[in-house]
Amino acid sequence: MRIGLLLNEPTGSEPFGELRDAIAAAHADGFASGWMSHIFGLDALTALAVAGSQAPGMELGTGVVPTYPRHPAALAQQAMTVNAALGGRLTLGIGLSHQIVIENMFGYSFDRPARHMKEYLDILLPAIRGEHVRAEGETLKADIRLSTPGAGPQVLLAALAPRMLKLAGARADGTILWMTGPRTVAEHIAPAITAAAEEAGRGRPRIVCTLPICVTDDPAAARARAAEVFAMYGQLPSYRAMLDREGAAGPGDVAIVGDEESVRAQIDTLAKAGVTDFVAAPYSKRERTRELLKQLL
Repeated sequence: MRIGLLLNEPTGSEPFGELRDAIAAAHADGFASGWMSHIFGLDALTALAVAGSQAPGMELGTGVVPTYPRHPAALAQQAMTVNAALGGRLTLGIGLSHQIVIENMFGYSFDRPARHMKEYLDILLPAIRGEHVRAEGETLKADIRLSTPGAGPQVLLAALAPRMLKLAGARADGTILWMTGPRTVAEHIAPAITAAAEEAGRGRPRIVCTLPICVTDDPAAARARAAEVFAMYGQLPSYRAMLDREGAAGPGDVAIVGDEESVRAQIDTLAKAGVTDFVAAPYSKRERTRELLKQLL
């Protein structure tokens, strides 16, 4: 199982320099990958193109770019451009986002999201391969061929529900997860996405699992802190469904927390569950946590 790092959103007056240094430090420490969220701060793809092209080589990914605000051909063009700037090191993580964001903030309909994602992939995937795309769905259409130089990146789909996991296994290179614990990966995510990939004649899909992590001698306090910091994710329906599957009351219960021996064992449990890439999201006791992670690389 490869171990990557969730890159913190820059907060200083020189965000690209801050991000560049964070990527360089992660690479120097031996992390296999660095991932950037795309929420309401920096545009993740643009930021990775600027900062990542100035930093040493390792995989850089988005976790994740929402699909609704971008036409799939436009996103394909942008992703191929960024991949070229990074020398082929980009992995494009995409996702539906959430109804409260898409409808209330962007003003799009969130009706039948699985249909939207299928039609999105019908355009994005061939476009990113440099093929001429002719597609006409109920909500999206395209007749275009991109001439962007270089190969397209791998595409991971944020998939939790059965229909989305089937799409991720059959069409994309895998899935990227958040707030999803090891039991849910082992019993729900891995079997569904692997079966879909096998049925489609594809290789083993990637299962990229991102979780909060803290190495500490006070796990109760660390879980309480995680419950506070990540409280909003326990209220979003898609994550709530995964927490319920896990038997978790909230985000604090799926955080990887404890002393070095305990955290090492919890990470090993993820690998046994079928996770191919663990992306660590340190949120407290960062230096101690990073030291342990470096020992596991």
